[in-house]
Amino acid sequence: MDAVRVALLREVLAGTRWPAATRRFAASLRSSVVPHGGGLLLVGTRAYEPWHLAAHLVDEAAWSGRPELAPLLVRHRVRPGDPAHLAVGLGRLQGAGRGETLLLVAPERPDGGLLERVHDARRAGATVLALGSGDPEVTGLAHDALTLDPPEPEPDPDPEPGSESTRGIDLDMVQHLVSAAAGENSLPSTRGRRHLRDRLSRLADQLTSPPPARW
Repeated sequence: MDAVRVALLREVLAGTRWPAATRRFAASLRSSVVPHGGGLLLVGTRAYEPWHLAAHLVDEAAWSGRPELAPLLVRHRVRPGDPAHLAVGLGRLQGAGRGETLLLVAPERPDGGLLERVHDARRAGATVLALGSGDPEVTGLAHDALTLDPPEPEPDPDPEPGSESTRGIDLDMVQHLVSAAAGENSLPSTRGRRHLRDRLSRLADQLTSPPPARW
């Protein structure tokens, strides 16, 4: 999702909690990694590996001039022959500690082994951020968390005017918004056209710059 589409998504979601919530969470991420020169560890659950968020953060790190945002993807399963940046297993979490940030993406409850590793990393001084379903044990471990809405109920066949729901926002959309906001220096001073103009200007800069290395 490019900068213009992110801006349009924010316009669609204006008046909901999502633009402010994703910027707030992105600010927590940025303020955790930038002062330490990086140290971002990204891990998902056994069933969900956050490839897309990793790629978006790598792109955002290149485009925003903040290399600290580029994560190290920690994987549950590493295969022989995987390239070095995709060959980091869960054992890496055992060494996580002060000055590092662990971002856990968990659309479902992680297994007990991962939760134990995250707990140990926090005790060793790592900052823990969580994005996902809002499992109480996960949010209890996190210094900051962004929780997705519960699944959308069956639609009302005769909805009231103005009752449109945004609970259908999925994890991929939220990750796009978070990664885009992570590269921004500050909150926009106004909504609407000025913010869109800023994003369009930034897109023009991106299009005239060499592309980042592929993930």
